[in-house]
Amino acid sequence: FQKADVKFSRNCPLSGKGAPTIDYKNIKLLKKYLSESGRILPSRVTSVCLKKQRELSKSIKRARLLALL
Repeated sequence: FQKADVKFSRNCPLSGKGAPTIDYKNIKLLKKYLSESGRILPSRVTSVCLKKQRELSKSIKRARLLALL
């Protein structure tokens, strides 16, 4: 088991230099953050920061509405 006082953190893959832009038309990127059943993966699994997770979920929902996903 990991000690409670040790925090494990990873950098956000969607922020920083050279990161892909989150857009509802970018289906290839959005599919990476969906489970096999089509549900949005939580940020604790994907290590995406809170701001980008909100953008991501909004884009996924928009793509679903337009039947792109």
